Amino acid sequence: MKINFSLSMLRPVRFVIVAFTCALLFLSSAFPAAAIGSPKSDVTEATDQLLETQRQTDEIAKSAPPSLKEVQDRSRDGLNEIQGDADIDKMKRPENSKDATSVEDEVNTFLKKVTGNK
Repeated sequence: MKINFSLSMLRPVRFVIVAFTCALLFLSSAFPAAAIGSPKSDVTEATDQLLETQRQTDEIAKSAPPSLKEVQDRSRDGLNEIQGDADIDKMKRPENSKDATSVEDEVNTFLKKVTGNK
């Protein structure tokens, strides 16, 4: 028994695939990812920090270049001379990342589990 296979048999399947893809594109653009579970932040908090940073940046841009001593004195408070310690608690650095595992450690642990070595 010979099965006659032609492209006309695939026409309904192609239609379903195209319709599904179009529906998926429409729904993904109509309903973007919603941050439902994220906590609401105060809208003025970030604006105040940005305005202060912008004010300090404008002051330094208008004045003569600061000396090395001035830059070092201003940057002792935080990340750099302009930002100070703004959002320093949210940034990853060695002091708050001591318990973090490196990618190399994670790969080694995974490989040990796969191979059965402990």
